[in-house]
Amino acid sequence: MREGPVVLAVPVAVLLLAALSWAGAGLDAALAARAAGRPLRVGWLVPLHETGRLLVQRRRTTLAPDALLWRVGGGALAVVAVLKVAIIPLGGHVVADLDVGVVWFNAMDVLLWASLWLVGWGANSPYGLIGGYRYLAQALSYELPLMFALVTPAVAAASLRIGDIEAAQRTVWFAAWMPAAFVVYLGAVLAYSFAGPFAYPAGPDLAGGVLAEPSGVDRLVLLAGRELLLAAGAAFAVPLFLGGGAGPVLPGWAWSLLKSAAVLAVLVLVRRALPTVRADRLAEIGWVVALPLVIVQALVVSVVVLVRS
Repeated sequence: MREGPVVLAVPVAVLLLAALSWAGAGLDAALAARAAGRPLRVGWLVPLHETGRLLVQRRRTTLAPDALLWRVGGGALAVVAVLKVAIIPLGGHVVADLDVGVVWFNAMDVLLWASLWLVGWGANSPYGLIGGYRYLAQALSYELPLMFALVTPAVAAASLRIGDIEAAQRTVWFAAWMPAAFVVYLGAVLAYSFAGPFAYPAGPDLAGGVLAEPSGVDRLVLLAGRELLLAAGAAFAVPLFLGGGAGPVLPGWAWSLLKSAAVLAVLVLVRRALPTVRADRLAEIGWVVALPLVIVQALVVSVVVLVRS
């Protein structure tokens, strides 16, 4: 795995992530347009329209907000998304080829806890603050299952390096023989991007929760960060479970992008199809169902690795 020059690799990674997240937002808007009986092409233009609208919208403010923490928390979402994709291989190239790539990805996920809580705290609003605490409660429910879901492919590849995990899937994709870890991982991606069934921190019963007070550029940055996180999670699933750039005819980088787009499309469809799960129900599902399931999956993979060795 070759590390590209940072001056070139980082802008390319950011542009690809932005394009992927725009495609996901466009698909979501197109599905919403179809549900409302409007042409699909109208939906694809919604992200551009919303971007322009929020750029010119005047910022609202609350009484005695902590503006610095508020904006640092919102901007951190996009930064975390970029740091997540920095370790993802693309056609034999990677921005940062870390020996502990799996740990790095999970550490970036934990940074989101502080980011969303700062968004809720900084606005000095009860809606935002409760939304931030909801995000923390949600994170406590999915984080441990996510950790086991990330460790399972690493156990199979006997490495925490993303390139080694990708190379270990030359014969069979990990998604085929560790489906529980794959499904739990995808659920965690939706959860940390507080989307779809995991949109409880931004619930309508809280007037939008963490999204209640941000407006103008602040809201645009926060919404863009959420889409970037969803796209980054979809892209990371490719080397972790779907064989990376392996595929016929097309070059590796093309297969990586196509698989990332396919995973993102599935996440967007799930986001629109399932209702929001309350924090107490999510805790029950996470601790009683998902955690035992993914632990058993990790044990099965460990036994298979021992037998093979």
